[in-house]
Amino acid sequence: MLKIALVGNPNSGKSSLFNFLTGLNQKTGNFPGVTVEKHVGQCKMPDKSTAQIIDLPGIYSLYPRSLDEQIVSEYLLYHKSPECPDKVVVIVDATNLKRSLLLVTQIIDVGLPTILVLNMMDLVAKAGISYNLKALADELGVPVVPINARTGTGIDQLKKVLSEPTPVSSRTIFPVFDESKEGVKALRDHLGVDNDYEAYQYLQQPNTLSFLKPEERAFIDQIKQTFQFFPGKFHGAETVQRYGYIQSLLDKVTIHPADATKVRKSTKLDKILTHKVWGYGIFLAILFLIFQSIFAWATVPMDFIDGVFASLSNFLSESLPEGPLASLLAQGIVPGIGGIVIFIPQIAILFAFISILEESGYMARVVFLMDKIMRKFGLNGKSVVPLMSGVACAIPAIMATRTIDNWKERIITIMVTPLMSCSARLPVFTILIALIVPEQLVWGFFNLQGLALMGLYLLGFAAALLSALLIKALIRINERSFLIMEMPAYRWPKWSNVGITIMDKTKAFILEAGKVILAIAIILWVLASYGPGDKLENARTYVLQENKGDAIAEQELNDRIAAFKLEHSYAGIVGKSLEPVIAPLGYDWKIGIALVTSFAAREVFVGTMATIYSIGSEEDQTTIKSRMRDEINPETGGPRYTPAVGFSLLVFYTFAMQCMSTLAVVYRETKGWKWPLIQLAYMTILAYASAFVMYQILS
Repeated sequence: MLKIALVGNPNSGKSSLFNFLTGLNQKTGNFPGVTVEKHVGQCKMPDKSTAQIIDLPGIYSLYPRSLDEQIVSEYLLYHKSPECPDKVVVIVDATNLKRSLLLVTQIIDVGLPTILVLNMMDLVAKAGISYNLKALADELGVPVVPINARTGTGIDQLKKVLSEPTPVSSRTIFPVFDESKEGVKALRDHLGVDNDYEAYQYLQQPNTLSFLKPEERAFIDQIKQTFQFFPGKFHGAETVQRYGYIQSLLDKVTIHPADATKVRKSTKLDKILTHKVWGYGIFLAILFLIFQSIFAWATVPMDFIDGVFASLSNFLSESLPEGPLASLLAQGIVPGIGGIVIFIPQIAILFAFISILEESGYMARVVFLMDKIMRKFGLNGKSVVPLMSGVACAIPAIMATRTIDNWKERIITIMVTPLMSCSARLPVFTILIALIVPEQLVWGFFNLQGLALMGLYLLGFAAALLSALLIKALIRINERSFLIMEMPAYRWPKWSNVGITIMDKTKAFILEAGKVILAIAIILWVLASYGPGDKLENARTYVLQENKGDAIAEQELNDRIAAFKLEHSYAGIVGKSLEPVIAPLGYDWKIGIALVTSFAAREVFVGTMATIYSIGSEEDQTTIKSRMRDEINPETGGPRYTPAVGFSLLVFYTFAMQCMSTLAVVYRETKGWKWPLIQLAYMTILAYASAFVMYQILS
């Protein structure tokens, strides 16, 4: 199958072209052995053949500055690899050819069959620019195809060119320097490299080319020593020489340059949207609109999904014969799958907004606006969206960190995002605040309980920034971060791209993170459903013996049996074993069980409390609050949920991970268990220490 690689600068329209060529016939995968993702799809050619389209991460030059660029550079330089593309399509922003042609000239010199695609030709026309495309093709020795990747104009012509033979350009744009020629010749003879510039790149960046064998590296080191060649020796001079050629080329092929006196609409908007005062206000207003929409629009579909899976679980419980298999299906697998699917509305809505902001060109302005502030905490401007998204749900927020190029800054963002209080914490916050905070007004206007809730959100945000500052000092990585980005023109979003983005992100969550979530859900069901001895099997007998002579209604009896089973299950044993550890926080074994079970999802805390306190329906929050308020501490004879215990729990749930879904996504995004386990450990320690201090101060 013909392999065609799409290469280009960020914001050049590469992803839009990929979506046009492949439609929904695409998938996401990793380069072998690394965490950098590539998108692969299939495209039908005019001759009825099928070509494989590989969408590579954005890159400015074959001299890499990040892991993404390093992998792309290596991919293009390893011509002996079976993965080496048969053709390379370099897509460029035709409104800024001077910047874009640097990469084009490098790929031509590497000796790969190249097709130059000029995108955004509609903006070129609006700017009054015109090029002699035939002269451009003749000068570079490659086919040149003008397109508009947003509307699909020129795609058929591109497919026709792709289906035809594409010879390697005969042009040598950058002849290697005389001082390098002997070393280049020796490398070509010894390693069988295709051309001078490919061998020259081996000398320039041997440490970034992982495909080199030890003996090949040794030979390159020998050549470098012999000819006193060190990496980057001629990099600057090469860049100057290439831009000199590019300027000369543009002078030849530009029929009409852009009108320098014409003020672009983007420039006018930028004066407002990136203003040092109004820019922040507009951004906060947009965030408020996004999160309000997420909460408002996701509630109905999430409630519907929750109801469907609850009904399915009840149906299975009633229709299947009693036994472990029926219980596993009804109480383990079905709720586990429901716990995966219920996040889909939030993921879809959030990524719809993110995609719209990116497609419109506004997201680049947000990154620029926030970069200076966030960098002080070891983050950068691109960290803003994941952190703010974490208020809705940490799962899509962590997935959104893929836009961060710098590895260290991305890891820091992933590590601190769960500290942003998400919607799953709301059930915990509201029931505990209702127990310990009076429902009264402050200054006749502000609700005291509402202020307490806002304080918890601000506490989480402050903890995220301080944690980022600490992690920044602990991660010793010399990779320097520079925010280099092109400000794209403002434009209406392409809705098909938005739809494909939503489907891609949702599918990735369901298929990857969902596997881990379902597995842990089944484990938690086993722990809560089984226990040693015969107490679970004979729970009714034990409960009746404990309540001899008491008149107990059937519903209350069933509630007590459920609570007895939970107490003597393996989950209950875990709660009992945790009691000595959590006692300094003011918690008993019942709260310990809630801590264990709510690891599946923070909001499970309320349902666990309902079962423990013999409440038949977890929906009856008033009754839950009443029973929790009446719960007695046997050691003091006073209420269990004092302000000290309540605030201790609030602080604990503000900082604790307590969400297997988030851990699963962190595992997927970091491609291993190292960072999820570190994250779980530091957040648990932070939660425990903070809850301990809070309890001791208020006791």
